[in-house]
Amino acid sequence: MKEQKAQLNYLRMAPRKVRLVANLLKGLSISEAEAQLLINPRKAKEPLLKLLRSAIAAGKEKNLKENNLFVKSIFVDQGPMLKRFMPRAQGRATPIQKKTSHITLILGESEKSKETRFKIVKPEKIKKREAEKIKKEKAEQKQKIEEIKKEAKPQAQGFMRRIFRRKSV
Repeated sequence: MKEQKAQLNYLRMAPRKVRLVANLLKGLSISEAEAQLLINPRKAKEPLLKLLRSAIAAGKEKNLKENNLFVKSIFVDQGPMLKRFMPRAQGRATPIQKKTSHITLILGESEKSKETRFKIVKPEKIKKREAEKIKKEKAEQKQKIEEIKKEAKPQAQGFMRRIFRRKSV
């Protein structure tokens, strides 16, 4: 069985937090793993997603079939700690450990190709000219809405003021 290995070293995130997201990916096909990372709310998803996409791209270079790839294993090890100190009361200092992680992702190629349950569509980039046109249209719509609101306000203003005064009469 062919494999593709990808590593991410010195990630400035505690390994304990990264493992929570990494353990969800074990054994999943790459499309399911990518979908799992895209919907995950945790911060560790971004570097893991980048690492997964990097491993997939490297696998394509090795002539591995994208449909047959799955996450064979993923493990998160602790890297070096940055040791800092925080000042406390009465001239004391308490140590702070800023932890780092080393992530290793191994993709395997299975003989059977699985049907992908998810289709991940990447948003297309909009050109500057098109973006400016869209902004102008939105600004025009806001102006129209404001004009409509100004026309509707004067009718009920006096009545509402009398009812909802701050001081009682």
